[in-house]
Amino acid sequence: MFAAQSTEWAESATSRARRLLADGLITWGPPLTFGLRLWLSVCLALYLAFWLQLDNPYWAGTSAAIVCQPQLGASLRKGWFRMIGTVIGAVVSVEMTACFPQDRALFLGSLALWGGVCAMTATLLRNFAAYAAALAGYTAAIIASDQLGAAGGVNGDAFMLAITRASEICIGIVAAGVVLACTDLGGAPRRLAARFANLSADIMSRFIGSLATARPNLPDTQTIRREFTRQVIALDPIIDQSFGESSRLRYHSPILQQAVDGLFAALAAWRAVADHLAQLPDDQPRQQADKVLQNLSPELRGLSVSPDPTHWIADPTALLRIYETAARRLVNLPVDTPSRRLLFDQTARVLAGIADALNGLALLVADPARALPRRGFVRPRVPDWLPALVNAGRACVTIGAVELFWIATAWPNGAGAITFAAITAILLAPRADQAYVAALGFALGSFLAAICAAIINFLLLPGLRPETFLGFSLVIGLYLIPSGALMAQPWMAHPWLTGLFVAATANFVPILAPANQMSYDTVQFYNQALAIVAGAATAAVSFRLLPPLSPAFRTRRLLALTLHDLRRLAREWRPSDWQGRVDGRLSTMPDQATPLQRAQLLAARSAGSAIIQLRHVARQLGLSTGLEPAFAAVAKGNSGVAIAHLARLDAALVTRGDTGPEWQATLRARSDILALSEVLTQHPTYFDAGAPG
Repeated sequence: MFAAQSTEWAESATSRARRLLADGLITWGPPLTFGLRLWLSVCLALYLAFWLQLDNPYWAGTSAAIVCQPQLGASLRKGWFRMIGTVIGAVVSVEMTACFPQDRALFLGSLALWGGVCAMTATLLRNFAAYAAALAGYTAAIIASDQLGAAGGVNGDAFMLAITRASEICIGIVAAGVVLACTDLGGAPRRLAARFANLSADIMSRFIGSLATARPNLPDTQTIRREFTRQVIALDPIIDQSFGESSRLRYHSPILQQAVDGLFAALAAWRAVADHLAQLPDDQPRQQADKVLQNLSPELRGLSVSPDPTHWIADPTALLRIYETAARRLVNLPVDTPSRRLLFDQTARVLAGIADALNGLALLVADPARALPRRGFVRPRVPDWLPALVNAGRACVTIGAVELFWIATAWPNGAGAITFAAITAILLAPRADQAYVAALGFALGSFLAAICAAIINFLLLPGLRPETFLGFSLVIGLYLIPSGALMAQPWMAHPWLTGLFVAATANFVPILAPANQMSYDTVQFYNQALAIVAGAATAAVSFRLLPPLSPAFRTRRLLALTLHDLRRLAREWRPSDWQGRVDGRLSTMPDQATPLQRAQLLAARSAGSAIIQLRHVARQLGLSTGLEPAFAAVAKGNSGVAIAHLARLDAALVTRGDTGPEWQATLRARSDILALSEVLTQHPTYFDAGAPG
């Protein structure tokens, strides 16, 4: 009996051990794999730099560590933009040296000014394009730090230093790309396709479901739409990663941008439908929703029961044709009331937006997609210039302050402090309210890297007998593999922890400063480590003293700018991309924004679209004279007067009768008047904000 119990206990212990091992592999397998890739990338970059006898090979290893990302597409995309930023920074550093060869003050001032310009550009751009702008700023600082003397004098070797440093950085980029391409099959396009399919299916399912359950007391879908808006915004970095893995997707980038805009358009049209049904009296919501559903195909009505994303991925082109056909049918369907015209047209916009998303999905799964014309220059959407200007001023002041401190103290490693102050101040500037926490983690991570580098440099490396590159690689692997694994853990996504482990991984190599002939000079080592830690700490202090704009202030700014543009639109301003302009602000709205503020931005988008539509229809029907007083009231911030003018215009249109070829165009104009009146009625406080008393 005792033997049987012992056997049972041993089997139970073995089963628990297997479960723990399986759970550990699931949790730590991918991060450890990434840590190994990072270590191999750094070692390959250092080996090539040693073999080429470059001056500072550690910049190659540092670049490999920075470029290495848990996703293949992110690494390749980041490496490509890092090359662009490196070349730009190198060229600018040579130009600055040529312009101010004997003037220390102007040279250092231009370096600080260039850092500010790059911080501003990094804030305006997005994803890895922003990273390229940041790199252009601190590459110039890296090259400048090598050619400046003890007190900031230029030694005149800028061109060769630029070539050498750019070569070292590019070697690190190529090494990381080779290792990752050989060990990671990627998958960003597949992940993006799954996201598009899930989002499109869920949005359509919820929309059809809201029509099917419409009653006098409609369920509030605002929270659901807000969550969908967050998910659409989150597509942006995955799209950038997909571009890194596929040149075909990069060439057809307008299709994916239109797919994202289509999802925003679908959510905005859904809002208009929900708001209109909520304002109808008695049993009208049920009757009107039924009319919309009756004119949809059985395939679309069935989506409220079984939204299957796998079907969307399997044949997006067939679904695309269904949605486009349904949208055209609703737009061209004759109706008898402006209320029904509004519901049909807005539902058609929901379907058209989902069709744009399906077109992007077809591109991702290599199904034929409609080719959009390739634009030579795509003007970036700038939601607000003020945060970028604040970041520019902070970076310029931070770099200038470290430069003055260096000149005043003649610190031998002051140039290194300038470099890492520039890196931290420029790189973290786009993080907005998370910048200070991330910069603090970055400074502490640099301090941790300095401690570990000191242990390796003075305790482990001198004991290598014989000193070989393989032995050196194994020793630094004891640090790089676990630090890389920690950096890749999903639960390390907090800004403070992210900054900590990114700095602990990336700054380890420049602090260790490996060379063909290793140096064990303690004074030189600690000066180098102190410069890196001090530069990162100074940047962290700058984010505290000159903080980014608060989320609440940025939200109010975005709403005020959109309202200003809406009033300009009412005064005959004709932007080329009104909806894209508002979508850009919607995508940059802070997470702390309230549901009401997000609803106000979507309401402004709908109001602007209604104004554009009304102007277009007014030319056909000769309504411009009647519309202008209403638009003038909108421009002055008097929504009550605007609603009254719109009501009088609608009453005048009723007298035209219900016959004749222009009747459907008249109904469309009345539906646009109704949509504009409803959105002004729903948010009068916002639309009248700042109006003169």
